[in-house]
Amino acid sequence: MSDKEPKSVTGSAREAVNRSRAFFHKGQLDRDLSEEMESHLDLAIEDNIRRGLSPQEARRQAMIRFGGVMQAQEQQREARGLPGLDIFMQDLRYACRILLHDKSFTLIAVLILALGIGANIAVFSVVNAILVRPLPFRDPQQLVWMAPAASKCGFSCETYSADAYEEFQAMNHAFQGVAGYFAFSTGDNVKLTGSGQPKPATSIWVTANFFQTLGVEPVSGRLFLSEEGRKGARPVVLLANPFWRRQYAADPAIVGRTIDLDGTPTTVVGVLPDRFDFGSVFSPGTKVDMFSPANLDDMRDWGNVLALVGRVKPGVTVAQAQADSASVLPHLYFNVKSADSMGFYKKPMQLMTLKEYVSGKLRPPLIVLWCAVGTILLIVCVNLANLTLARAATRTKEFALRLALGAGRVRLIRQLLTESLVLSLTGAALGLGIAYGITNFLAHQGSIALPMLSSIRVDGAALAWTVAIAVVTAALFGIVPGIKVSRNDVQEALKDSGPGMSEGRKHERMRALLVISEVAMACVLLVGAGLLLRSFLRVLDIDLGFEPSHAAAVQVDYDDGHNANSGERRGTILREMLRQVEAIPGVESAGVVDYLPLDHNRSWGSPSIKGKHYEPGELPGAFVYMITPGYLRAMGMHLQGRDFTWDDGPKGEQVIILNQIAAHYLFPAGNAIGSMVQMNGADRRIIGVIQDVHEANVEGKPGWQVYFSAMQENPVGAELVVRTKLPPQTLAASVMAKLRELNPNQSAAEFRMIQQIVDHSVSPRRFFVMLVVAFAIFGVMLAALGIYGVISYSVTQRTQEIGIRMALGATAGRVQLGVIGNTVKLALIGIVAGTAASVVVARGIAALLFGTAPTDPVTFAGMILLLGTVSLLAGYIPARRASRIDPMVALRNN
Repeated sequence: MSDKEPKSVTGSAREAVNRSRAFFHKGQLDRDLSEEMESHLDLAIEDNIRRGLSPQEARRQAMIRFGGVMQAQEQQREARGLPGLDIFMQDLRYACRILLHDKSFTLIAVLILALGIGANIAVFSVVNAILVRPLPFRDPQQLVWMAPAASKCGFSCETYSADAYEEFQAMNHAFQGVAGYFAFSTGDNVKLTGSGQPKPATSIWVTANFFQTLGVEPVSGRLFLSEEGRKGARPVVLLANPFWRRQYAADPAIVGRTIDLDGTPTTVVGVLPDRFDFGSVFSPGTKVDMFSPANLDDMRDWGNVLALVGRVKPGVTVAQAQADSASVLPHLYFNVKSADSMGFYKKPMQLMTLKEYVSGKLRPPLIVLWCAVGTILLIVCVNLANLTLARAATRTKEFALRLALGAGRVRLIRQLLTESLVLSLTGAALGLGIAYGITNFLAHQGSIALPMLSSIRVDGAALAWTVAIAVVTAALFGIVPGIKVSRNDVQEALKDSGPGMSEGRKHERMRALLVISEVAMACVLLVGAGLLLRSFLRVLDIDLGFEPSHAAAVQVDYDDGHNANSGERRGTILREMLRQVEAIPGVESAGVVDYLPLDHNRSWGSPSIKGKHYEPGELPGAFVYMITPGYLRAMGMHLQGRDFTWDDGPKGEQVIILNQIAAHYLFPAGNAIGSMVQMNGADRRIIGVIQDVHEANVEGKPGWQVYFSAMQENPVGAELVVRTKLPPQTLAASVMAKLRELNPNQSAAEFRMIQQIVDHSVSPRRFFVMLVVAFAIFGVMLAALGIYGVISYSVTQRTQEIGIRMALGATAGRVQLGVIGNTVKLALIGIVAGTAASVVVARGIAALLFGTAPTDPVTFAGMILLLGTVSLLAGYIPARRASRIDPMVALRNN
């Protein structure tokens, strides 16, 4: 670098600063320049007068010698200021004036832009929260989800035992820490007692190092200590921030105080931050109120109950951690103390980033949703380009006059782009408000089982996206009219040419081409929405194996003593409970189960025929349910054989009910009922075969299912299911009153409709389908508006021609047919092009379809019928107006 370069750079910087100052002080500098020029002019006039010239001639000579005052001022402004910015500000002021003058066009354009851009911002915020934004943990890229290789046996196939957790944590070399949580917690599983009626709350057992591993720090108090996860430790709890605010009015003094949970004094040691939402990350749609340290000593005999998450060491990749896990698992198999868990550890551990586990499955539907809303924005741009073309046609003489006076064609294009930018930014500002309302609504929809939903918001990234799409949108709908206008012939435009002349026809052809593309894009949206909607309806038509309507469930509390005679005592308590509940008017049947289908699940191995050899992995893990007599009827399940009775207790014969898949596999001859199977080391008699139930999700195929008597096994909870022909909520007060009469410690648990559980299971698909369908409807409306605008403009342009034809004998019907024929031609071309594109798009979203072929003829036929009908309606109004043209008036006005 030479010695002069720094000075040159400094000089350039100084000049830039001076120009910027001059731009923002133009008024004062212009006044100073005018005063200085007047002073020089006065001196020149005085000098001419001394030379003997008259005052008038002296002034004239001085002015000639001085040159053009205005030109000199402009030269000075360009030399000292920012001419490019000056020109832009001039264009901006002119654009605002012209748009305010044409209020109808401006209002329509801004509203359309607001809807299109607002929808794009909202969808971007959803995509950003779920797919892009890092998880709200410290160094989230280091967090991985740890689970055995996929198999179909519920949470038991995705979890590990307490022994396995401790062994892996001690033996691995790739992780800073490994933590876990109890995967089988149900809602409202604890009671807040000690002041009035017990209040239900949801607590999650987590390992003592869970929050340290995630990198979550409390806003008040401390996290769990390692010794608090051992037998005999004093009970402690961490409160979730929303529960702290709701239950304790955000009282900071709650830390260190003792609260009663299930009658046990428990110390609050801390409050978690508001941004930590356990349910949003690990169990979408679940409300969690507090966390307790998991007692691993008590969990050793529970089998696979811990879902694991690990934090790899800095610089360690997921692939390296996967290799380390593979080297640890063989040792883990030999060291594990829980025999029931060994089968799971023969499967390799699958690692993935926690972000991928949380949101990876949602990537395809979110991309489809983003493409759909992007198509909407393109249709908006096409529509506005059509409106701008029509408006530009009325301003032809204005633009021609500016060209004749010396304005460049680039300046005209820039002027129209500036007008487009003003419209787009105004629409974006309004759309930002719409997006804020939508995202705020979605963030509070706990019924939608989408991860990170509560974190959806319009943030800085969304604001940057807003500016970007506003600028791009302005360019898309402003550039075509700008180029079209700049190519006009100045002399022809300045002539007194009417609306039926050649330039109007050129605009009409361009607008027709835009409308064809608009119809084609609407086709693609309609086909995509139709296929997804048909898939969703197929999902709703699935036979779930039970009847969710007219049934509701509530979690009940009872004390069976937890001793050797628990089964008998439990049977006595539950039998009396169900007897009194069934006596309530309107209750048809009632029963108790520990886990409801589509809510929670677990497995305990598989039933097998005693003495028969099975290959390793041949028998899938079975979903296990503990039920009382009456539960199957209350759920509307179909049973062959008999139900459990109250005699099926601990002293009776061990009995079992299988579902059809398990029974047909074990007994292909169909002789399952009455046969013996072995499960969990005991011989059990099959007393019934139940219809297959969708236990984990609606869209997947049912797995093996096993039903035990609640008196012969130990259920982990109790859900009372009530069936009634009355609206179930009308019975809620009566049922809860009866339960509190039987057990004063019964908490005010939520009375849940079984249909709500089903709806929650399908809520992600419903969410995506409803948005895509809404976008498709909006797209069709915009296409109809585009068709109407083109045909209406065409009628206006051809008013003189139509008047001549009617004067020569053309009937109103023929005029209508001609206009409608033009409409059909545009729509047909667009539909043909759109159908071809739709086939490609439909194959691209095939993985998201359920029971529906990508080339579903009903969907394509419906699209053609709907768009054809909408096009005819859009063209009928201008056609009717054309048929009512008075030939004399048309010829007189043209």
